[in-house]
Amino acid sequence: MTRPVIVFAGDSITDCDRRTDPEGLGDGYVRLLAGRPELAGFEVRNRGISGNRVLDLQARWEDDVVAERPAIVSVLVGINETWRRYDSGDATSAAEFERDYRAILQRVQGARLVLVEPFLLPVDDVQRTWRADLDEKRAVTRSLAAGLGAALVPADAGLRALGAASDIAPDGIHPGELGHQELARLWLAGATEILEAVAHEHGATPGVVSEAVPEAVPEAIPEAVPEDRASS
Repeated sequence: MTRPVIVFAGDSITDCDRRTDPEGLGDGYVRLLAGRPELAGFEVRNRGISGNRVLDLQARWEDDVVAERPAIVSVLVGINETWRRYDSGDATSAAEFERDYRAILQRVQGARLVLVEPFLLPVDDVQRTWRADLDEKRAVTRSLAAGLGAALVPADAGLRALGAASDIAPDGIHPGELGHQELARLWLAGATEILEAVAHEHGATPGVVSEAVPEAVPEAIPEAVPEDRASS
């Protein structure tokens, strides 16, 4: 029996050197999830690429995601849109982010969606100025998840609740070991119902469902505006 496929798409936080890994999983949260009993009945594919923004995902979406015929698609994207605004003057508005993000999600009809909100754990005053821009991308992610019936992983609030940024994401953006462990935990907490539903639909052997993890309560964020490892 063919096992249902989960595709993880995103930037370097998902990539984690997966293209030099013989198993193609990388050394971050995707690998941790692939080894969990909850995903034992699934094929896990890592399709993260360092530096990617939604526009980059859009350009490779057909080959890297749709062609895999996934049962579940998980996406973590948004920090590079914010980063490029401040290091290159290349801004992406909330409206542009929403338009392009929605477009790729609508191209995987039939797949269940898991959207991981982008996150930032500022380690200096410069990164603290990025918060307003990132919060717009978080708001878009939350709005899309609600509108498309996707599972939402509140990574920003969850990771920041752990404590000192230097222990979780030493550069404020890329998680260290503890950060990836927590990101995997948050993903499982958010995606458990989808995993169970897809396993049932495909006749896959369901894994042991992890104990529910209370969702961190995020601070209020603004509504979306209508209308290598050097990069994440």
